[in-house]
Parts: sequence; structure tokens; C-alpha cells
Amino acid sequence: MIATTTHSIEGKQITQYLGVVTSQTIIGANFFKDILGGLRDIFGGRSGTYEKVLDEAKGYAMSELIQKAQAMGANAVVGIDLDYETVGSNGSMLMVSASGTAVKIS
Repeated sequence: MIATTTHSIEGKQITQYLGVVTSQTIIGANFFKDILGGLRDIFGGRSGTYEKVLDEAKGYAMSELIQKAQAMGANAVVGIDLDYETVGSNGSMLMVSASGTAVKIS
């Protein structure tokens, strides 16, 4: 399965557009991650803990997006867009939304 943010795939021809596919993942950051992230905000530097959570959430969203596209008979997803939002009380949850167009390519 080819998954790309571009609207075409070099060297491939889109033979059929099957429709829009979407997925959402909501993942929580626990209390200790919040404390460590807060310390990074105070002292500076990157928060590897939060980066790991972001990567995990993106992975779940992309995996679900690809599964939905495969269920539609697609062998590629083009035009993928990823959006990140905080939700819940005090922004304690992270939501990653993925959308794209399921296609057949040759």
C-alpha cells in the first residue's frame, strides 16, 4: 500500500478514485509525561516523551486509514493530511486525524 501526501504518484497512474477515507486517534498523556513536559518547557529542550506519544498516535491513525482504504479495494492513498489537536479537560488528550483519498493505481 502506497500512502502519500501528494496527489499523484510518480511512475504510477491512478485508474480509479474510490473515495475519501478518514481516521482519528485519541491518546492520553499521563501525569508523569505532563510533569516531564512541563520541566522541558521551563528548562528548554525537546520533549522526547511527547514526541514519542505524537509518533504513536500518528502511527495508529495511519494504520487505521490504510486498513479502511484496503477494505474499499484500494492499493494506495493519496493526498493524505494529518491534523493534530489537544482535547479533553486541560488539553490532556491528543487527537490525530488523518484523511486522504483511496485509489487504485497501476
